[in-house]
Amino acid sequence: MSRATTRGSHAGDAPRASWRGLPGSIWVLGLGSLCMDASSELIHSLLPVFLVQSLGASIVEIGVIEGVAEGTAAALKVVSGALSDRLGRRKRLMVLGYALAAATKPVFPLARSVGSVFGARFVDRVGKGIRGAPRDALVADITPPALRGAAYGLRQALDSVGAVVGPLLALGAMVWLADDIRSVLWVATLPALVAVALLAIWVREPERSDTQQERPPLRLADARRLPRSYWLVVALGALFTLARFSEAFLVLRAQDVGLATHWVPLVFVVMNAFYAGAAYPAGAAADRTSRSRLLLVGVALLVAADLLLAAAASPRLVFAGSAFWGLHMAFTQGLLAKLVADTAPADLRGTGFGIFNLVSGGALLLASLVAGALWSAIGPAATFLAGASFATVASLGLAVAILRRRPHAA
Repeated sequence: MSRATTRGSHAGDAPRASWRGLPGSIWVLGLGSLCMDASSELIHSLLPVFLVQSLGASIVEIGVIEGVAEGTAAALKVVSGALSDRLGRRKRLMVLGYALAAATKPVFPLARSVGSVFGARFVDRVGKGIRGAPRDALVADITPPALRGAAYGLRQALDSVGAVVGPLLALGAMVWLADDIRSVLWVATLPALVAVALLAIWVREPERSDTQQERPPLRLADARRLPRSYWLVVALGALFTLARFSEAFLVLRAQDVGLATHWVPLVFVVMNAFYAGAAYPAGAAADRTSRSRLLLVGVALLVAADLLLAAAASPRLVFAGSAFWGLHMAFTQGLLAKLVADTAPADLRGTGFGIFNLVSGGALLLASLVAGALWSAIGPAATFLAGASFATVASLGLAVAILRRRPHAA
């Protein structure tokens, strides 16, 4: 067999080997994410409309709610990630975070004020902050290094399937219940409870030795052991996050161009369908191809999404922009998680994910606040044009960095 044939055979077999080699707990983590995301995205797909139409919220208030909620989640990921490193156990923290999120779901349909929604969204994101870093570190703990891109890609793909199911449930329930948003929001409670049960019962952590379990307290000084390559990944993640903002603005854009309220969840269906379809192939590709160029493709997709959304005068262009937005997420989110796992030391992996998410969450808070202010002061097109401009700067910077690197380092 020729060398070329051998290379082609290996390349073609890589995805199948990845599927077979992934541990069962990765699938359970993915299914748990699917159920919780179905619940969360059912609410998220209707929440901006609910806030504006039922509770009288302004666009600026929505930007504040989304930004503060995500920023809180990011801050708590540092604490939970470091604590999971200290304890040497990650599952209990992860399940606690999912349980907190599940407990908030009934609050949304019961809310009678913007403050009530803000409180529920805040606690929901507290749950996300508690579970995020331990879960991401657990994926790396139980997956062979050569398959980490595939593992993160699979979890993201299943998570995104849930993000498709949730808005579809919202859409069907809105039609069935004659646009009664409060009644529809109650549907989100069941899949959230299923997610908690799945993760509590079937996820298995790797066994740890007595030496691993008896760890000294973690200190801030331990962060100094994180290598320069890790901090470059953190900076890269923050830069990319500044170029986008909360997906709530996609829903508002769809309504702005005249999409009927009961069809608004289709925006999230489209976005997450493309996210789910591309997340695993993009993650698996990160295990064997240039990660820098994959990131560059991801940022270019975000630029295209923003331009389409800025120019949108009909729901069709909003759906097209949402599709590109989902592809951007597929090419960047799992890959950045793999880069964090690969560059952070194993005993600081939870801390590494926590710091990464803290910085990215701060960038998302800033981006969402700016987006809300631009929307109110100038208009929706300005919001998305600003995102496209920043994403263009980010992509140009990444392209220059790639060109300056030696070919084998890309």
